[in-house]
Amino acid sequence: VQLQAFGGGLVQAGGSLRLSCAASGRTFYIYTLGWFRQAPGKEREFVAAITWGDGITLYADSVKGRFALSRDNAKTTVYLQMNSLKPEDTALYYCAARKGTRSPLANDYGYWGQGTQVTVSS
Repeated sequence: VQLQAFGGGLVQAGGSLRLSCAASGRTFYIYTLGWFRQAPGKEREFVAAITWGDGITLYADSVKGRFALSRDNAKTTVYLQMNSLKPEDTALYYCAARKGTRSPLANDYGYWGQGTQVTVSS
């Protein structure tokens, strides 16, 4: 399974960005796709996850109500719509996939894409 994340950029506080994660290869192995982020000097933290089949989502408390996941099964792509961005959302965002159900634990994910940088200016 290969994951490619893109869509990051520089945005002012209060603005929006949409990240995409495209899966390829043996995508039938994937049951859940998640997003994590890592800011400089901090540990990687969970952002959100969605199960491929039923579209049920899980969000970190810090992004609830501001971020929204959606999926396009035909394109095997997951989108993370990020609204009302804050400077503390600045981080390298990674998409990851796993065979099991939604989980906030990075160690549960066996497939990882490269990061895409999100920078929110104040």
